[in-house]
Amino acid sequence: MNPYRVTKRNEYYRFITSGFIHADFGHLIFNMLSLWFVGEGIERLFAMLFGPSGAAYYLFLYIVGIIVSDIPTFLKHKNNSNYNSLGASGGVSSVLFAAFLYAPLMQVCLYFFICMPGFIFGILFLGYSIYEGRRGRSYVNHSAHIYGAVFGLVFMAVVYPAAVPGFFQQIATWRLF
Repeated sequence: MNPYRVTKRNEYYRFITSGFIHADFGHLIFNMLSLWFVGEGIERLFAMLFGPSGAAYYLFLYIVGIIVSDIPTFLKHKNNSNYNSLGASGGVSSVLFAAFLYAPLMQVCLYFFICMPGFIFGILFLGYSIYEGRRGRSYVNHSAHIYGAVFGLVFMAVVYPAAVPGFFQQIATWRLF
């Protein structure tokens, strides 16, 4: 994503294409595993709620999550010709946080052995994203995690309003031990 080129050359396709390249295999693998583990449940939920058009809702959540999460970066860096970012983090965060709103107690495991409820992972992940975004030392658009997460939460709350009270009911039953 090069906001300057979007502004000066009308290369609006960059809002989508930037979501299909990654900094390294670690970034790509983390995003794809996240989608694989969590996305299937959201896809099934949308199929249950919306029938055959459920896949379109899922695709909309992912693609629009990429676009929406890049808008703040675009606005911040539209006059900076040296700024570039990449990754599908906004779309992945949209799907991930939509799932956390629906099922906040789902187990999320980092590196397959550090497991925690989704809502706790979400808090830690957003904290990490804020920290890394302030450091600004990579081409990964860490602010996209935050805006993608917000989009995912809002999208799920709009298309499935029962997820909001369900979230609080599930959190109320959670115990650390």
